[in-house]
Amino acid sequence: MNYPAELQYSRDHEWLRMDDGIAVIGISDFAQSELGDVVFVNLPEVGDEATAGEPFGDVESVKAVSDLVSPVTGTVCAVNEELLDAPEKLNEDPYGTWIIKVENVTDTEDLLSAEQYEAECTH
Repeated sequence: MNYPAELQYSRDHEWLRMDDGIAVIGISDFAQSELGDVVFVNLPEVGDEATAGEPFGDVESVKAVSDLVSPVTGTVCAVNEELLDAPEKLNEDPYGTWIIKVENVTDTEDLLSAEQYEAECTH
């Protein structure tokens, strides 16, 4: 399992990278491996509010439908529409494939380091 140290993580298996004040958010390698083959992604709209600990969309895999839970609070400023036609990118490159970008970010205190997240996943 891969846990890049430069990212932060949520207990709900999303990763986050801050990029000039914008939170770039995707799902972790652990999440995509647990889900199995992703076949559909339900995305929010640009301008929607994202709330820490609340779903902002969902992913459908061959196994189940799982909520995408926002690791932070803010306003969705971009969605990766490429995933509508190619949801399998989340399996192929979970850390190179972002889902949403969020601006005006708050509520970051529950984010985990790679080391903390790896410990959560291996218990």
